[in-house]
Amino acid sequence: MRFTRVTLFFIAFIITLGFYQLARHFLAEVEPQTFQATEEMMVDTANLLAELVEEDLGDGKLDDSSLRHAFDDAHARKFEARIYDHVKKSMGINAYVTDAKGVVIFDTDDGRRVGQNLSGMRDVSRTLAGEYGARSTHETPDQKTPSVFHVAAPIGDPKSPIGVLTVFKPERDMIPIVRERRKIIYTACALIGGGILFLIGAVFLWLFHPIGKITEYARAIERGERPNKPRIGIGREVNTLAHALDSMRDALEDRKYVERYVQTLTHEMKSPLAAIRGAAELLDEDMPVEDRRRFLGNIRAETARSERLINRLLELSAIESRASLEGAEEIDMHEILTHAVDQTRPLAEVAGISFAEQCEESPFMIKGDAFILRAAVTNLLENAVDFSPRGGTVEITLSKQETFVALTIRDHGEGIPDYARERIFERFYSLRHHTARRKGTGLGLTLVKEAAELHGGSISLDPAEDGGTVARFTLPLV
Repeated sequence: MRFTRVTLFFIAFIITLGFYQLARHFLAEVEPQTFQATEEMMVDTANLLAELVEEDLGDGKLDDSSLRHAFDDAHARKFEARIYDHVKKSMGINAYVTDAKGVVIFDTDDGRRVGQNLSGMRDVSRTLAGEYGARSTHETPDQKTPSVFHVAAPIGDPKSPIGVLTVFKPERDMIPIVRERRKIIYTACALIGGGILFLIGAVFLWLFHPIGKITEYARAIERGERPNKPRIGIGREVNTLAHALDSMRDALEDRKYVERYVQTLTHEMKSPLAAIRGAAELLDEDMPVEDRRRFLGNIRAETARSERLINRLLELSAIESRASLEGAEEIDMHEILTHAVDQTRPLAEVAGISFAEQCEESPFMIKGDAFILRAAVTNLLENAVDFSPRGGTVEITLSKQETFVALTIRDHGEGIPDYARERIFERFYSLRHHTARRKGTGLGLTLVKEAAELHGGSISLDPAEDGGTVARFTLPLV
């Protein structure tokens, strides 16, 4: 998944950079375009006013009473014009008129420019020359104040005007509009870019999350675990890959499983078969009755051991061949325990062992496989009987503890030596005590451990305070 994250980061970086450059381009155009639109409006205004004052301008004098009243009334007018999120409340445009020599003869801005010679300014000079005149000049010479836009129109014949009318407007009146347009561009780019990034991220998760599941599935198989096949709901190709990987796992596990069990069964069966063959060969010879009975007893014991070994292998293979509890049913753990006790009781009676059961009356409903659980509990009971002294008692307790049911089986034997604790659940590891009445197969506790893990539970064997061993088998409640 590291490749996925790097790829996603790279794509996100490219998209972010692209939108940043796009935003910069649009933002760079906002101010010029706004000023151009303002200039276009001021050109119309200047030419309209030039036509209005043409009749009042003669001999270098201007009857400005009507024009002055119009500007004064317009500046005094109160209104609210919402432009984007900017609210305009007063008129910001003014005008001045120069004669044919460029001398100001009328000024709506408190008459401050009247008498000044502006023939050197571009708006006046170019207009008097029969060209389009406009300029942007700071309000004061120190260039620390905002600029003022000036647009001029000829009065009279454009080729030989008798005067010039210039309308001017400060830049600060247009800045709020520029800011609002920039805000709109920022918001639009952020929304579009964020939407694209979200879409790309969703697509990558949609595609690569199943691959991540398959990767973890393969790693779990590599670690020797038995994971469930990942559930992938999208992508025919990805599902095909998951099915192929699961089939390959099953094929490899089946092959290794057969090889391992053939080897272990061959190894474990050598000893009893050799003992049986040796005893049978000796029985062909003449011998005392007592010796003959002893050899026959050895044959029966080794035959029983071989039978137990084969049964344990069959039970263990039934568990290990299942990766999950598909088709599990709700069962009462008390019924499982009762069946296991009844099955183990003949062995206990022969050994002089009694069972002391302590169970709560409430049902112990769990979800699992009854056959596997009965085999696991039976193995725990048989193990306790085998290592209990004659005339001893095996204490059995079944109780509920929060969200799980706990089965505790305690014997009063010599306990598990420290050197064997780490290997007690190992396959074919058999612990032989002088108190044990039969040689173990080394598969019983392995079967119990596999059954517990398959059902989402646990198994532990701990020393008791006053001797013996306490087996604790837990399973989750329904």
